[in-house]
Amino acid sequence: MTGCIALVLSGGSGNRFGDETPKQYLQLGDRSVIRHAIDIFAGHPGIDAVRVVRRPQDQELYDRTTTGISILNPVDSGNTRQNSVLLGLESLQDLDPHNVLIHDGARPFPGTDLISNILESLNDRQAVIPALPVFDTIKQITPGSTIIEKTLDRGQLWRAQTPQAFDYKTILSAHRKAAGMELTDDAMVAEHAGIPVTIIDGSYGNIKITTQEDMQQAMRMLEIGTVVSRVGTGFDVHQFGPGDHAMLCGVEVPHDHGLKGHSDADAPMHALTDAILGAIAAGDIGSHFPPSDKKWRGAASSQFLMHAATLVAELNGKIQNVDVTIICEKPKVGPYRDQMRQKLAEILEIPVSAVSVKATTTEQLGFTGRNEGLAAQAIVSITLPKSPSN
Repeated sequence: MTGCIALVLSGGSGNRFGDETPKQYLQLGDRSVIRHAIDIFAGHPGIDAVRVVRRPQDQELYDRTTTGISILNPVDSGNTRQNSVLLGLESLQDLDPHNVLIHDGARPFPGTDLISNILESLNDRQAVIPALPVFDTIKQITPGSTIIEKTLDRGQLWRAQTPQAFDYKTILSAHRKAAGMELTDDAMVAEHAGIPVTIIDGSYGNIKITTQEDMQQAMRMLEIGTVVSRVGTGFDVHQFGPGDHAMLCGVEVPHDHGLKGHSDADAPMHALTDAILGAIAAGDIGSHFPPSDKKWRGAASSQFLMHAATLVAELNGKIQNVDVTIICEKPKVGPYRDQMRQKLAEILEIPVSAVSVKATTTEQLGFTGRNEGLAAQAIVSITLPKSPSN
């Protein structure tokens, strides 16, 4: 005799959902809706096996969604939910389980704790279901009418969920007796057979995918479509040398000295590149463009910044804003600030309003105060899609 088998129902067409693909096979994150549920049951220590009841015409969808997991072979569904459950229960006779959990495949998150609580409650009972209390005021009307007949006592009302758990032989017998009837869940089948059904607290996370809004809620629960913010900082220094201009944020600023460096020595752009790489934990500018590589001698630093921006785009990220500070006594940055902002905005493909360039001095202290060189620092904010890795 097997201890407990989970029977996952996948016989519905999902017409109410409004999609050609049955809702249980729609992609929800990195797997289908029903695969989320299957994985939870298959990984629970109290569940010995899992079987899916599915429509024969969904065989390809079923095969695709169950790739890489070891579960019992599926069984064909019937023309009603009740008939499908009976066929699923009949298929388990050779395995002779002690208990069975019957779950709707459109509920992707039954939850390990909920399953444990159900199994524990089933130890000395024949039928246990999870349910949630009703807090809204419930009105009853006659079908086809809009006039309220009466207000129901919500203190006596509960919203049934799955998995619903039963002594296997008991629920099999009850389903056989109810064959041909139209009962909406397995607890109702048990009630019809006179079997006492115990309610335990359900889970608000154990949602059922019925509408597009339900799918959106499930995606929010997985944090799909949400983003995380990242911040990176960068700092760079270059010494003054011979020349008649300093390259700052891609703009040639007239000066009686140039900047010495392997590339065009655009310190603010180097700092900004490092800030972006830091925000996505992708190393530093030297690891991507080694000074020892002659390829980059005299190169425009815009190439480095474009590369960093491309790495963000490949992660489906977005640069939200950048803030660059140039530290020097000379040259004066103010007259060229708008040009610098425009240049950085063009390279990063972000609005000019998201680009800040400012300058400060060290009050004639240190190497910048002695006009030996200049320094630059940058900070950047980016957003990335939420994923298990971030």
